[in-house]
Amino acid sequence: MLETPEETAALQSLLDVSHDRATGHLRSIIDDDRTLTARQLVALLTGMKVLSVATVTARGEPRISALDGHFLHGTWTFSTSGTSAKAAHLEKRPAVSVAHVDGEELALFSHGRAELVEPGADRDEIEAHWSAHYGSSPWSWGDDIRMYRLRMTWAVAYAAHRDELLRERGGTA
Repeated sequence: MLETPEETAALQSLLDVSHDRATGHLRSIIDDDRTLTARQLVALLTGMKVLSVATVTARGEPRISALDGHFLHGTWTFSTSGTSAKAAHLEKRPAVSVAHVDGEELALFSHGRAELVEPGADRDEIEAHWSAHYGSSPWSWGDDIRMYRLRMTWAVAYAAHRDELLRERGGTA
């Protein structure tokens, strides 16, 4: 958990606004007993998580793929090769949908913009985190590795059995 109190508060605000703007159908599924707070999310989303990342082609055709993701500072970071179709889509059309779904136990659905992580202090911190997890720097995995940060504009969090999940995984109630 690298989130500052300000980042956690911003994530909570986004979750609240997104849930309030959601359709009645979505709110009937992700009701008050099945939502997760920002504080609970950051406690639960530690380590590598498999993300479904959706982009669109130049013709507006959807494309989805699975990527490793790490939740840092209240948002996702994920990487791919600069030679991948995903990188080409993101370069031209950075709007993206990202979901982490762990069965019916836990999910975070989000939309926003993928921002390329540029060299600097933020990148150094992300590199240190990813390197500690994988045992090598992600930038050593190829000639053109791209690391992205999701700038979320909408997000909802879900847990089918929230209290049980929090007890099992050590989150806070």
